[in-house]
Amino acid sequence: MGCLARLTRPLIEGSEALTSHQRVLDLIENEEVHAILGPKWSSQAKFVIDLGGKAQVPIISFSATSPSLSPTHSPYFVRTAYDDSSQVDALAAVVQAYGWREITLVYEDTDYGNGLVPYLVDAFQKVDARISYRSVIPPSPEDVDIVKELNNLLTRQTRVFLVHMTAMIGSRFFALAHNAGMMSEEFAWIVTDGLSSSLDPVISKALDSMQGVVGVRPHVPRSESRINFEERWRKLYNERNPHYEIADLGLFGLWAYDTVSALALAGEMAWDPAKSRYLKPNTSRKNLDFSSIEISEMGPKLLDKILSIKFQGLTGEFKLLNGALHPIAFEIFNVVGQNEKTIGYWTLAQGLSPDLNLSTREVYKALANDLKPPTWSGDTLKPPKGWVMPILGKKLRIGVPMKDGFSEFFKIKWDPHTGVPSYSGFAHDMFMAVRDALPFAIPYEYIPYVDASRQSAGTYDDMLNEIKCQKFDAVVGDTTIVAYRSSDVDFTLPYSESGLAMVVAIKDDERRNTWIFIKPLSWNLWLTTVLASIFTGSVVWLLERRTNEEFRGRPRQQIGLIFLFSLSTLVFAHSKSIQICRASFVIMIFIIKLPFTLIHVDVGEKTANNLTRPVLIVWVFVVLILTQSYTASLASILTVQRFTPKFVDVQDLIRNRHFVGYQKGSYVREFLVTQLNFNASKLIPYGSPEEYHEALSKGSENGGVAAIFDDLPCIKLFLARYCNKYKVVGATYKTGGFGFRD
Repeated sequence: MGCLARLTRPLIEGSEALTSHQRVLDLIENEEVHAILGPKWSSQAKFVIDLGGKAQVPIISFSATSPSLSPTHSPYFVRTAYDDSSQVDALAAVVQAYGWREITLVYEDTDYGNGLVPYLVDAFQKVDARISYRSVIPPSPEDVDIVKELNNLLTRQTRVFLVHMTAMIGSRFFALAHNAGMMSEEFAWIVTDGLSSSLDPVISKALDSMQGVVGVRPHVPRSESRINFEERWRKLYNERNPHYEIADLGLFGLWAYDTVSALALAGEMAWDPAKSRYLKPNTSRKNLDFSSIEISEMGPKLLDKILSIKFQGLTGEFKLLNGALHPIAFEIFNVVGQNEKTIGYWTLAQGLSPDLNLSTREVYKALANDLKPPTWSGDTLKPPKGWVMPILGKKLRIGVPMKDGFSEFFKIKWDPHTGVPSYSGFAHDMFMAVRDALPFAIPYEYIPYVDASRQSAGTYDDMLNEIKCQKFDAVVGDTTIVAYRSSDVDFTLPYSESGLAMVVAIKDDERRNTWIFIKPLSWNLWLTTVLASIFTGSVVWLLERRTNEEFRGRPRQQIGLIFLFSLSTLVFAHSKSIQICRASFVIMIFIIKLPFTLIHVDVGEKTANNLTRPVLIVWVFVVLILTQSYTASLASILTVQRFTPKFVDVQDLIRNRHFVGYQKGSYVREFLVTQLNFNASKLIPYGSPEEYHEALSKGSENGGVAAIFDDLPCIKLFLARYCNKYKVVGATYKTGGFGFRD
């Protein structure tokens, strides 16, 4: 590198130095350099590149990354860094992976900031996303300018921000955004490599206010040569600056070292003392007329050597294509604490992937699962929706009811130590599910409708009326949709079964009666059965006594036999039914002229007379009918009839002035008075299923109620606990069901 000082000079900047135009001219005319390192900013590069082209002096920059500066259009411009436009597909892949459709672009109003905008627009269009708003930050902004623009962003719906600016402005921007409360869970922040590659020099100041930010930057492998260089650099820095804490070198610092190394190698190959002159034209230059500027004799040869040189640098392989470095892969990183955690990679061939493997041919889809889960702003793992309702930064005030019973729908529980309420129940879960399903975020806060003692502050109508009074923006709970409530505000679609029904107690369970087995048959039928049994026994005795010795004996014995025969017929009726079927088959044989063979029916005594058996067949049929009827009636008593309600008619309740109950605070009281014409003095409010049970158990005559009126969902919860004591009767009066109100 001995000739490097003779070939090139850095384009030094400072308050005491000349303007960039004059400095370049001074280096070319007075120093007669053959290459210039710089400029640092893209905004200064255009003039310098034009001047280098006139003088045929290579302008080599490792930090002017704006895509508006093209080595293709300016042959003497060499970019030893990555073009900003090379990252736009990686940024678009991240946006596509999380399903965002609208993005707010925040960039500085410089050539560096403006140059990337058209490339971002095209990249987002490919993934069906768009830039909904462009927030432009002045080149040298005051804090008040940034705060004003942040307040403007808060009034907009989009909550995905892509920040493209340098570290100097970007670190201030995020510090002010953090102070403005814009680093919460509803915001998604993405930074381009212009900021992410320069974070290290300002890491202690910037990272504290950038928690949850996701960024894209070029992937630089940690080679052994890079590690050794950074150790030597830290040691040298600490020796010269013992009182200052050293930061990491950063990507631009590594590019600067590789650039100087490449220029030194090219200079050694191109150096020729005989051609180290400037060719001065005959014309004189006035007022910066660049047509008369001196021309470097060595510049073209030096440019050729720089463009063809290849070596393994600190950032990987140093190889220029079309006058610029081209990236192999980009890192997707996430700021967590004081660290930047790599959550994935992007390559042109593979797209997003959780790990970098350049040898594989696998192509990944742009899905969130293709990245390791990041920690978003607000210290949450749940990706932001990216869109909110435009409520000027305020949260929706959602009123919720305080209920004594039926907490399955909504329950508020206060922590005994902190006093912070927690919420649960079906209505709460339904609201959360709807909120999560929306394509945008809704910032909200629950406000319990309670008094100072944490009891309900009024009825549901009172709570809903607070929307008109602008205390609440909406109400979430088991609020029934009825017509008179919809006069001033709107309900959502119902999320439950609709209807108002009446539940009453059932009659006493007759299974407790010891003589329940007598209930299936009436007393007349019981008496007729006994008499028929005695009559059948007498007929059998008369027919059998002449031919059957078993039916003979003393009078007392024969009377006992008559009763025993009848009773045994009842007892063995089941077995006799089988014998009757056999007897029917025999009768059929008799009809078709086959030999007549009567069956033998055993009833404790054997019958011998053929005339007895037809009598027994008829009697057994009668017994079967009696037993089947008895079984069916007894089964009905033990099942269906024990659910017979005490009341079935609403008019009966009104006519007999029975007390009825309803749920405390609900619309049901108004409905019973105005629609069903109940006397208001006969209506008693209750707050829980347990109170319903106690009131119905007592009955209207004993201080309770004869019936309870409530919405079907509440009644089903009540019957789930006391299903064997109460039932729903009468008509179901249609309502709109449960819904949220706003």
